[in-house]
Amino acid sequence: MLPESTPFSLWLSWMEAPQGQGFLICFLHCSFPNPFMLADLDMLASRHQAFCQALPQVSPFYAVKCNSSPWVLCVLAALGTGFDCASQVELEQVLGLGVAPSRIIYANPSKPASHIRYAARHGVQLLTFDSEEELTKVAQHHPGARLLLRLRTQDRQSTFPLSTKFGASLEACGHLLTSARDLGLAVVGASFYVGSNCQTPQSFTQAIADCRCVFEMGHGAGHDMSCLDIGGGFPGTEDSGPKVISAALAQDFPEERGVKVIAEPGRFYMESFCTAAVNIIAKKAVLEPGGSRQLMYYLNDGHYGSFRLGHRKPVPRVPIVVKVRGPLQPQESSPLP
Repeated sequence: MLPESTPFSLWLSWMEAPQGQGFLICFLHCSFPNPFMLADLDMLASRHQAFCQALPQVSPFYAVKCNSSPWVLCVLAALGTGFDCASQVELEQVLGLGVAPSRIIYANPSKPASHIRYAARHGVQLLTFDSEEELTKVAQHHPGARLLLRLRTQDRQSTFPLSTKFGASLEACGHLLTSARDLGLAVVGASFYVGSNCQTPQSFTQAIADCRCVFEMGHGAGHDMSCLDIGGGFPGTEDSGPKVISAALAQDFPEERGVKVIAEPGRFYMESFCTAAVNIIAKKAVLEPGGSRQLMYYLNDGHYGSFRLGHRKPVPRVPIVVKVRGPLQPQESSPLP
């Protein structure tokens, strides 16, 4: 949200910025001493609409860890999304908004026992797991849970691959499903996650096909398999992903099977939602080899603040200067790294 005293020049620069890019608004000697984020709530609603139009057969459960701002959660709750929570803190945030427990998935395959008990006390039933150890905890602390077996995926082309940390191999799924049955637990489906900002939509195709195999194993073990969670990983910009995903779902989970399909978008909603506003607090001239002179600009934000994820994968940021004191020297300026 913009402060009430926001100058018109700032508002104009924000509203005219092209969508789908990372933006940096730079102030020169302005009255805002600290960096802050500009949030476009209309864009948030537009991204929700875009997701629902691109994948009408999929119910979005927003990944709270992506941005847990109360404004974000309130708007998405009003729009009717579900929520993907990964901790008790996130469960408390969402439940505190009056969201029904049925609109929440506790999608962390490795949960503290105390957090599992919290979910049980507050009626959050849909949980994920990927190991026998997790099944044992759930059987002890939340025997009425409805479980999704998280499957390992090929996610090497994603910005944040997590397959070495979470997910069971396809070969291990049969044993896990039998173990759940023997513990008296109900497995109601399967889930996967192709990694944040997945650059290969075909990863969804293979994962969905593998989930069909898990469903067959589950039915064989006596479970009522009725829910498929295709996770997150959707890029923040439009691409061919929705067409690939829709084709895979039509192939392996046609609508006549009656399987509920959910997803956990985060970046898709957030990437064009926020703009970082920073101050240029210093500059210095640097002599390059050959005698050329370059200017280095220093901001009051960086890798340990709003851009803490930038070291994983360089993302170009386009600076927008909205307030200047003194003449600019374009010939001496250089792009931000």
